[in-house]
Amino acid sequence: MMSVLPPVRRDRIVAELPQCFKKEACLHTRDSFHPKVISACKQQRTGTVGFKISKVIGRRSFSRQDMHDNRFCKDVFDKNYKATIGVDFEMERFEILGVPFSLQLWDTAGQERFKCIASTYYRGAQAIVITFDLNDISSLEHTKQWLQDALKENDPSSVLLFLVGSKKDLISPSQYALMERDALKVAKEMQAEYWSMSSLTGENVKEFFFRVASLTFESSVLAELEKTNARRIGDVVRINSNDSNLYQSTKKNKSKCCQ
Repeated sequence: MMSVLPPVRRDRIVAELPQCFKKEACLHTRDSFHPKVISACKQQRTGTVGFKISKVIGRRSFSRQDMHDNRFCKDVFDKNYKATIGVDFEMERFEILGVPFSLQLWDTAGQERFKCIASTYYRGAQAIVITFDLNDISSLEHTKQWLQDALKENDPSSVLLFLVGSKKDLISPSQYALMERDALKVAKEMQAEYWSMSSLTGENVKEFFFRVASLTFESSVLAELEKTNARRIGDVVRINSNDSNLYQSTKKNKSKCCQ
């Protein structure tokens, strides 16, 4: 029997595109969703997007461990998997432009002993969240290697990247300015969108997850529209082609070396 998903919470409804944190390093600076996406949602032409679960992966601390009081996740996600093997995942449901949209957040451990196991869970991601500690410059450097590992299992041209600095509440404004300068440089090299947040104060936590959900949704709808258009073109080609003529042409050009 198919399980029935719970209704979307009122505070998980998105009607407008959430804006990026820093325009110097963002995936795009548009103020609204792509026009094709808006039109498709109004006409209810989003295909299977509302029925699929989109996958977001991140290194341990991106969804729970670093967010001490679970600002975004608490009492929202259903815990389906314990991190006994270095991987945890939780589910969050949104309604974006009137379309239900589910995100599955995979949180992988950063320890070397879990590396081989966690890599199998990287596959099929729509978005990758690379997290580092704003108080530790070495953690920013380590994000490059982790991203390389994650991209081995995904198509770099079709996955959204986010670089997130955590524990902002523990760093002074002057130190943060220096760290942010380096983080923006790394984000541009990765072609990732940069964010910073604090789980203790809740700064940017909700805004970030809404941004991830919205951009992932937009990407999914555009991909669905592209597949639909490709199928329509294929149908036109098949209808307009004369199968008997194609067969005769094939017979005529057949090699006679074996006759």
